[in-house]
Amino acid sequence: MTEIFHEGVLRKSGRYPWGSGRNPHQRSMTFLSMVQDLREKGMTDTEIARSFDMSSTDFRTTNTIAKNQKIAKEQTEVLRLKDKDWSNVAIGKRLGIPEATVRARLNTAMQARSEELMNTSEFLKAKITKDAYLDVGLGTEHHIGISKGKLATAVAVLKDQGYVEHRFSEVQPGTGKKTNFKVLTPPGTTYPDVLNNKDRIRSPSGYTEDGGRTFLNIEPPVRVSSKRIEVRYGPDGGAEMDGVIQLRRGVEDLSLGNARYAQVRIAVDKDRYLKGMAMYTDDLPDGVDIRFNTNKKDTGNKIDAMKKMERDANDQVDEDNPFGSIIRQKHFLDSAGNLKLSPLNIVGSENPDGESTSGEEGGWSKWSSKLSSQFLSKQPRELAQEQLDLAYNVKKSDFDEIMTLTNPVVKRKLLESFAETADSSAVHLKAMGLPRTKNHVILPINTLKDDEVYAPWYNDGEIVVLVRHPHGGTFEIPELRVNNKNKEANRVIKQARDAVGINSKVAERLSGADFDGDTVLVIPNGQRKVQTTAPLKELEKFDPKNTYPAYDGMPVMGGGRWNAAKGKVEFEPGKGPNSTKQHLMGDISNLITDMTIQGAPQSEIARAVRHSMVVIDAEKHALNYKQSAEDNGIAQLKRDYQGGVNGGASTLISKAKSQERVNERKLRPASQGGPVDPKTGKLVYVETGNGYTKTQVMKRTGEVRETWIPKKETSTKMAETDDARTLISDPGTKIERIYANHANQLKDLANQARLTAINTLPPKSDKAARLVYKNEVASLRSKLNIAQANAPRERQAVLFAATTTKMKRQSHPNLPADEYRKIERMALAEGRRRAGARKNPIDITPLEWEAIQAGGVTHSMLSDILMHADLEQVRQYALPRQNTVMSDAKLARARNMLANGYDPGDIATALGVAPSTLGSALERG
Repeated sequence: MTEIFHEGVLRKSGRYPWGSGRNPHQRSMTFLSMVQDLREKGMTDTEIARSFDMSSTDFRTTNTIAKNQKIAKEQTEVLRLKDKDWSNVAIGKRLGIPEATVRARLNTAMQARSEELMNTSEFLKAKITKDAYLDVGLGTEHHIGISKGKLATAVAVLKDQGYVEHRFSEVQPGTGKKTNFKVLTPPGTTYPDVLNNKDRIRSPSGYTEDGGRTFLNIEPPVRVSSKRIEVRYGPDGGAEMDGVIQLRRGVEDLSLGNARYAQVRIAVDKDRYLKGMAMYTDDLPDGVDIRFNTNKKDTGNKIDAMKKMERDANDQVDEDNPFGSIIRQKHFLDSAGNLKLSPLNIVGSENPDGESTSGEEGGWSKWSSKLSSQFLSKQPRELAQEQLDLAYNVKKSDFDEIMTLTNPVVKRKLLESFAETADSSAVHLKAMGLPRTKNHVILPINTLKDDEVYAPWYNDGEIVVLVRHPHGGTFEIPELRVNNKNKEANRVIKQARDAVGINSKVAERLSGADFDGDTVLVIPNGQRKVQTTAPLKELEKFDPKNTYPAYDGMPVMGGGRWNAAKGKVEFEPGKGPNSTKQHLMGDISNLITDMTIQGAPQSEIARAVRHSMVVIDAEKHALNYKQSAEDNGIAQLKRDYQGGVNGGASTLISKAKSQERVNERKLRPASQGGPVDPKTGKLVYVETGNGYTKTQVMKRTGEVRETWIPKKETSTKMAETDDARTLISDPGTKIERIYANHANQLKDLANQARLTAINTLPPKSDKAARLVYKNEVASLRSKLNIAQANAPRERQAVLFAATTTKMKRQSHPNLPADEYRKIERMALAEGRRRAGARKNPIDITPLEWEAIQAGGVTHSMLSDILMHADLEQVRQYALPRQNTVMSDAKLARARNMLANGYDPGDIATALGVAPSTLGSALERG
């Protein structure tokens, strides 16, 4: 009969088996010493076995196991002490064994370590081929199942054999943050080789992709026959619902699922598509499943009302990105239970939790409700001051709460994170939204009056204003009364979560908005805090398309020329549209902001607004924007309000986010004093020194001149100044001074946070606590390993996005910059799917937090844990016990906001706490 015991290896009769207790190896040594003692007394092994109630065979087996356990323990201890640079003699004295035995144990241990090291090195070498470089960065050790130190040593062995390690950074699409790479390559591989072949980099886990056969995992879209579509043109009512795609209810392939509206793209026939907001209707004629509303005129061919799909360099439909938009493809179950691809392609992406960030009902409610400087700077100064103060006070209470945290490592981490967000807030200058302000997508309800809005989440009869970005001034902000009794609205979008209904005239006032996904901020305005003014007479009946049509051969925005006979823009061979629109839109938007702040008369603002209306549609409709600039005297306006014809942003509001080109740099390393100035708390950078030498031969003298050109990177003017007042125009305005003071307050908070962080020293870990909480520490280590294992996958996703975008640039060399950014985001999402990259946040249990607080977790390990933990959960743990629900500072801020009309949901969001936490705190008083 075989017996298995969990306590240890050795066993004797009686209550306690050999090997049980706190140190089973101690029992092994005790057994051996007893055997030795009995032998010295003259007993034979047979007699000794009988005294232990064992057979001779069991005795020999037990004795061998005990010897092996003793040797194994000695080898472990010898190696541990040798790694601490102990001498062999000192080790022998510590363990009570001869120095010769120490050498023997060390040789055996080093041989085992060497074998393991060589096996690891060979494993890595096998992964490096002529077609693959190897990612050996952070987290790789978890894929191989070894320690970080063993991985580093194995890499060092291969480097000694001629393999080359290269390091570089890649900007992550969407965030702008850099992902660092450490790559091991075959002998002779150069740094340019790696940069030019990033698609060859693999992780040891064996991540592969399909060799570039497809880019973004977009299935070829399902085409809808144009026979199923009716087009309603401008004169027939299409203009009043421009951009709306009406769907027949109950058609299985056109179902919106649980949503009642969505922003979609629908492929039609061979190479056309519909673009707009989809919603149901009940008045479609027989044989028609889709009605497309457009402000265009009927050409006799309904296909002309539809957009052409994107094409590649070979003039074929780009099946990876046919609509030029980020989309989520939908699937549905047909009547036979088969899963099929829907023709409805939802615009927008998903966040890491799988929730939509836009595109269909519920997605827009997640958008920020903060007030932009572009809007608030055109409002009364008192309102701007009030909302900026609220934003600052919320930020300050957050800082004050972090300062009360009891764990120094957590406190330092949160202070560093706070400083980063405070610096960002100083650049973006967003203010707290007014009570109950929310983002909504607009839908057409043309039975509403010109002063009405259907807004089901606001009170019937309540006064609200709608704000669209960008807008020229208060004359483009309609003030409306909520009418939630409208029959048409209640039939099609009753209780819509994040949509409001307005008629086409109201949409026209909203900077010429249409219904293909345009959004507005809805702000309750019963107290008339938001200022609105009557529409400008100079803008009445102004139609950019009729006023500034293209003429034959005209250079159009984005490049190319207008061919009047063919009715389209033509480009030179191998060329396509450039990205001038975004620059021109930003330029005219800044001009309008600067003019408004400096008190320009409405007649001059009207000129700038008229031109902006032309610019926004110039590329889409081939408008003569250059003639518009001349007719509206834009050059003179720039001279008067921006210091010259080529002048740019001139006030703090427009300058804050304006680009500032600086020499490429990095944060100052610890060896040079660290990234934070120890006196001021400001970030300190050092230039990388990267760049190139430009060689010129002077025509007259033949002299060869060499000029060093440093590599540049992009920042903003607000980020680059220590004092926001340096951005104020001359002589300056009160609204600029209000914003400058706000920005400086945020910058000061950021500096205070960094200064406190670098002076917050980590505590020493406690060996006794590590033993007491060994199960909790082991659990945290396991969770950390799982979280860190995502790092190589995320790096693979970033590389996939980089190489995919590079290939797209090669096949579409003239694609506008904003289209490249869409492709980058789509490629990153697909790269994450392929690599299995998914965040695994660490959920810290109360007992694990006890282990952390008791010092059972090292400073290094805790720092790693915090990189992957829910910092709000950690903050709640780390608050002093009397503030475990909400700090006094946050509670005071909550009461103040409640008194100013904010509802509990808005307050909870602003303060970063759960609604239940807020409710409990307010109830406690």
